[in-house]
Amino acid sequence: MINQHQKKFAEIIEKDRLELGKRPDWLKVRLPTGQNYKEVHELMRKSKLNTVCEEAKCPNLAECWNRRTATFMILGDTCTRSCGFCNVKTGIPNELDLDEPRRVAESVEALNLKHVVITSVDRDELKDGGASIFSETVRLIRGKMPDTTIEILIPDFKGEESSFNIILENPPDILNHNLETVQRLYHGVRPQAKYNRSLELIRWFKQHNLRTKSGIMVGIGETKEEVVELINDLYNHGCDIMTIGQYLQPTKNHLPVHRFVTPDEFKYYKDYGLEIGLKAVESSPLVRSSYHADKHAGLV
Repeated sequence: MINQHQKKFAEIIEKDRLELGKRPDWLKVRLPTGQNYKEVHELMRKSKLNTVCEEAKCPNLAECWNRRTATFMILGDTCTRSCGFCNVKTGIPNELDLDEPRRVAESVEALNLKHVVITSVDRDELKDGGASIFSETVRLIRGKMPDTTIEILIPDFKGEESSFNIILENPPDILNHNLETVQRLYHGVRPQAKYNRSLELIRWFKQHNLRTKSGIMVGIGETKEEVVELINDLYNHGCDIMTIGQYLQPTKNHLPVHRFVTPDEFKYYKDYGLEIGLKAVESSPLVRSSYHADKHAGLV
């Protein structure tokens, strides 16, 4: 649910946005099907676990689950921040579930996942922002499934290096932190986040020898030139892998779509990112943070 400031920001987008018309064909997705999808879905419900695949209404849910990759969302299902694009509910979180890492690790083992992504809501009320739960989850997965590659998509932990160091106690194969949007739009899209703080987080983990990744959404009011500037910023701060996808408004209470970005423009961003030196760029309308994440795990 967007706040009063974001409502004004949404009004600006609404006034300025292009005539969208019907959703283009390149944004249509198939309904989830397949045996692997059914197995993952049933185990998530049985284990009382959350996945960002479902919470964020990811359009690639069926493809990823059928590839036996999944994105678990830890630290509960209630976020302390109020980003205008996100479908995860905002409020006062429940008490921290210290048994959650065990259930995630057992689910990874039961599903025999070859790659797993661990993300979370923001828990700004916690001293370490939830870093210890991330670290314990990685440790337990490693113990049960040593050949499974692990990516963690972390919040900014308010820039606290003490939390970063907790992550390093059980390092993942890939450290992901999303910028989400260009610098000019941060106050309206991510009111409790800071563009430069997120860039410095990526730099810090790269300097500590982790493979780094970040993602953004487009079509929320940015310009092409601003996206290019952001790609340069990520590369200059040590980012290895980048994802770029179309923003889709989850509900009428979220920020509106400004425009539908064409596949040709997505290709331009991909080609540019690879040209300047990023190791991998996933850029197309339906790309989300975890899309083809298993492929990225093998990068040098």
